[in-house]
Amino acid sequence: MINDNQPPSDAQTANLDPRRKRILFRCWHRGMKEMDLLLGGYVQTHVAIMADEELDELEELLQLNDQDLFSWFIGSKPVPEDRNTELFRRILAFHNK
Repeated sequence: MINDNQPPSDAQTANLDPRRKRILFRCWHRGMKEMDLLLGGYVQTHVAIMADEELDELEELLQLNDQDLFSWFIGSKPVPEDRNTELFRRILAFHNK
């Protein structure tokens, strides 16, 4: 069973390829707990079925500053047009369900 409020166990990630495992780890270890929950929860649920292009986009997102990302996710700052992607909106919708 997936719990999107805590990092997955090794058993839960055993079938993931190294790239997906690395991305999932990075999403759960952002340095800001709120971002861990936002990114980690979504990615934990979806990483196994994400296309390579989505993983590329996610890796770009992971390069951004947590404070900026968090501000965009909570709506305290507008999302820059180039970052307001389908993936970003899916992550946001995942937590607004």
